[in-house]
Amino acid sequence: MGSGSIRRSAGALFRGVLSAPRAKAGTFTDVPTTFCASTASTDSMASTPSMASTDPTAPSASAAPATTAALTASAGPTASAGATTAAAPAVTGDAGRAARNGFPLRTAAALAASGLLASPLLAGTAHADPKTPAPPSTMSQIGGGRLGTPGVQVALKPGAPKLPGPDTLTARSWIVSDAESGKVLAAKNPHWRLAPASTLKMLFADTVLPKFPKNEKHTVKPADLAGMGAGSSLVGIKENLSYTVHDLWLGVFLRSGNDAVHTLSAMNGGTKATVTQMQQRAKELNANDTHVVTPDGYDAPGQVSSAYDLSLFAREGLRNADFREYCSTASAQFPGEEGKGGKRATFGIQNTNRLLSGDYDIKPYPGIAGVKNGSTTNAGSTFTGVAQRGDRKLLVTVMNPEKKEHNEAYKEAAKLFDWGFAAADKVDPVGRLVGPRSEDDGTGAVSAKGKGKGAHESTQAALNGTGGMDAAWTAVGIGSGVLALLGIVAFAVHRRRPLPELLRGRRSRK
Repeated sequence: MGSGSIRRSAGALFRGVLSAPRAKAGTFTDVPTTFCASTASTDSMASTPSMASTDPTAPSASAAPATTAALTASAGPTASAGATTAAAPAVTGDAGRAARNGFPLRTAAALAASGLLASPLLAGTAHADPKTPAPPSTMSQIGGGRLGTPGVQVALKPGAPKLPGPDTLTARSWIVSDAESGKVLAAKNPHWRLAPASTLKMLFADTVLPKFPKNEKHTVKPADLAGMGAGSSLVGIKENLSYTVHDLWLGVFLRSGNDAVHTLSAMNGGTKATVTQMQQRAKELNANDTHVVTPDGYDAPGQVSSAYDLSLFAREGLRNADFREYCSTASAQFPGEEGKGGKRATFGIQNTNRLLSGDYDIKPYPGIAGVKNGSTTNAGSTFTGVAQRGDRKLLVTVMNPEKKEHNEAYKEAAKLFDWGFAAADKVDPVGRLVGPRSEDDGTGAVSAKGKGKGAHESTQAALNGTGGMDAAWTAVGIGSGVLALLGIVAFAVHRRRPLPELLRGRRSRK
C-alpha cells in the first residue's frame, strides 16, 4: 500500500483472506463530515425551488402527489401500487367539483377531508409532517413499474416477516436487493432523485479506478486541490508530496476525502473531464436518475441520484477486486509529512462506514463488506452497504432518514439487512437491478414517466429481459386501481452473471 498497512473487518466474507499486517501505531484523523459553510443556497435544493428547474421529476407543488404518497405510506408494506395510486384522484376530484359548483373553499376542504377519513387506508394513521417533501407521483420505471410508484413496495408470501414500520424506517428512500440476482426484495421511493452526498464517490470509483495502476505515484500540485467545497471531508493530503494511487483510493473510501478525489480527478484530466466521464458511465449503467455536477458528491444545484442508481454503482464496483479491497478496509496507515532524511511519517485513518468500523452506539454488522457512506446539508445521511450471510449477498441503500439521531442511516440499514436475510426466500421480487446497457439492451429507453417510443416494451424488458444475473425468478405485476383485480404474472429466465466473492484471498501490499 505504499507506505502503510491496512486492516479489514472480520465478517463472514473475510474467511480465508490472508491476514493483513497490523496497523502501525498512530492517531486516527478526525476528519469533519462534509457540510456546507452556508446552507442558504444548498437547502433550497431540498425544499424544491432550485431543484424544480433542473430535475424533471421533482415533487410537484400540487396536492395530488402528496396525497398519493400519504395513501401509499399509510397503506402498509403489503398494499398494492394500484390501490394506493388510485385513491388520490378521487379525493382531489371531490374537492375540485365542490369548488367548481360554488361551494366555499372551507366546504370543499371538508369534503376532501371526509374523503380521506373515509378511506380504509388512512383509518387510524397519523398524518405526515407537512414540511416533509413528498416524492414525485411518477418516477422512472427502470427495473419495473412498481419501482416507479411512490411509497413502500413489497410482495410478502405467507410466513414472510413483516417490514419494520415507518417509525423505524424513516428514510425518504431505500431499497433492499440481492447483489447477485438483482432481485429487488422491497423498496420505498427507490427512483426518487435526491442529493447523494459522498455515496456518489462509488460512481467516481467505477469511472476512474480502472485507469491507473495501484503503485503509480503522483506529486500533488496546489492546483490539484483547488475547487473543493467549504467544510469538505479530507484525508489530509499535502501539496508537493507524492502519494501512490493505492494511498489515494484508501483516502477516498475510508475518509471520504474530497482532497483525494480532486487529486485523482487532476490525474484524470481535471474535474470537468471527470464529471463528463462520470455522467457517461452513469448512462452506460442505466442510472438515469443521476446527474453529476461534482465528482466528490459535495452539494451542488442539480446534483442528484437515487437509491436505485446508488445500488447499481455499488453492484458494478463490487465486480472489481480493487474496489472490493478499498471499500472493505476498516483502517489503514496513511502517508504524512516528510521528516528528517526524507522519511515519511504515517498516521492512522479509520473507515467512516460505521457498519464496518463500528462506533460507540453501533457495532459492526456481521458479514459487512462496504460499501460507501455520505452526509451533507442537502442529502442528510446516505449509505449503501453490502453484506453476506451464508451464500446470500444483499445490497441496501438508505437515503436521508427523517429521524436525525446519531448513526440513524446505519441503524436503519442494519434493520433492512436483518429483514432482507430473513425474508429473501419469502417474498416475490417487486423489480430488479438492471445491468449495463451493453448487457441489458433496451432498458435505458424507459423515460422517467414511462412514456415515449417503445416505453411499454422497455419496461417489460427491465422486468423480464435477459440481462439478469441469476437463475429463473418470478416477478408479480399488479395492475392499476381500476384493474386491480387483474393480476399479470410474467416469468423470465435470466442468464447468470455472478458477482465474484466480495473478498477473495490476497496479500496486502506494504
